[in-house]
Amino acid sequence: MDPNEITNKGGEKGTFIVHVQYRQNATWQGEVVWAEKKITKSFRSALELLKLIDSALEQTDTEEAEKRRKL
Repeated sequence: MDPNEITNKGGEKGTFIVHVQYRQNATWQGEVVWAEKKITKSFRSALELLKLIDSALEQTDTEEAEKRRKL
């Protein structure tokens, strides 16, 4: 799939592009891109990948809550 096509199809809370570079020790290593913010982070395990995505979504929820408070 073309990367531009992926970034144009965004998720409701966030869009993450996962590039698995290696598969060692029964887990994944690679990079994840948070498409909306154009932030790239490396991960060394599937668990670390999930934690990165979770923290990004928590940040999104916090930003949305702050916007609602300001209204």
